[in-house]
Amino acid sequence: MACIGSGRLCARVEKLYQLGQVAQIRRKTSNYARIKEIGIQPLTRTLVQSCQDGSMRTHQPGPLPERQVDPYHLLEDDLKDIYKDIRQELRKNTNIPELRTIATYYFDGQGKALRPMVAILMARAINCHMYKEKSGLLTSQRQVAMISEMIHSASLIHDDVIDQSDIRRGKPSVNVLWNHKKVAMAGDFILAVASMMIARLRNDDVTMTLSQVVTDLVQGEFMQLGSKETENERFAHYLTKTYRKTASLIANSVKATAMLAGADDALTEVAFQYGRNVGLAFQLVDDLLDFVSSSAAMGKPTAADLKLGLATAPVLFACERFPELNPMIMRRFQEPNDVERAFELVHKSRGLEQTQFLARKHCLEAVRLASSLAESPYQKGLQVVSDLVINRMK
Repeated sequence: MACIGSGRLCARVEKLYQLGQVAQIRRKTSNYARIKEIGIQPLTRTLVQSCQDGSMRTHQPGPLPERQVDPYHLLEDDLKDIYKDIRQELRKNTNIPELRTIATYYFDGQGKALRPMVAILMARAINCHMYKEKSGLLTSQRQVAMISEMIHSASLIHDDVIDQSDIRRGKPSVNVLWNHKKVAMAGDFILAVASMMIARLRNDDVTMTLSQVVTDLVQGEFMQLGSKETENERFAHYLTKTYRKTASLIANSVKATAMLAGADDALTEVAFQYGRNVGLAFQLVDDLLDFVSSSAAMGKPTAADLKLGLATAPVLFACERFPELNPMIMRRFQEPNDVERAFELVHKSRGLEQTQFLARKHCLEAVRLASSLAESPYQKGLQVVSDLVINRMK
């Protein structure tokens, strides 16, 4: 089988690797903790090597672990009241009934709870790695799991207002049911309560880490509103935006749980990089599902990104075979039949296959990182999360 990347793709990715300076995460200065690039280098190094040695094939890059444990079942007691506790936090901080209703609307227990699940799983795995029999979940670590879901849901509310979405999680979105101004303020309220919870942790390093998430979310949203002229810039722009909008929350949440456990810089970095890879893979799969899943399965409209004028990984890869997509990207699919034509070209290309390939690469890296922790049911659960991410249908 031929390499799934053309010579142009290899050259483009190699150029990205050389340019390399995407968003950076600043950490404490130590032998291990240094400024690392969050998006381009780890991904493009793999792509360049794969293209050069001919190993970037259409088959998948290796098997993920079998599901020896079910992370959700493993954490059943930790997760069962998480939405109830979030609703309680929100309700006790306002006496305005309508604000309570809007702010708690997405905390009905119908979400995947992926972020709190991964945060608690990492917390318990780190605790077992460091303390073995004395490895119970800290109250502060569970608080981080709640905070991660609150920040995520606040971002969904703001996205629904910006994108004027009609459906979210299989039911009417908040902006359909309430005034846009009230909905936007409800999103701000959730972030404010989450900030109060962060302050109660009384840990400056954790406060800085979780505050970075909100900074990244806003910057990612701004990046999503713009386009880049050249293919090199466009791919780098997409990866950085994906990190900031999706992966930063997971990466910094699991990092915070490790910090609360008293982990050293090296172990904290393992947690962060695990979350970064899971987050990038999750968004890549999400972008793929937007082209192949049904609206009923997704709980929201499909082809939504194209309709919003967004070029995600499947489209960017499809440009290699169909350059006619480039002007469509620049005009944000605004001319008649642009959305339909782009959708068709993505399916005619190998963009979906290439997107899944990259997602699997990130999942395998997450598995490798998790395997560096001491063996425990929670460590195995972290490995299984990669399988859940790559094989999810919604």
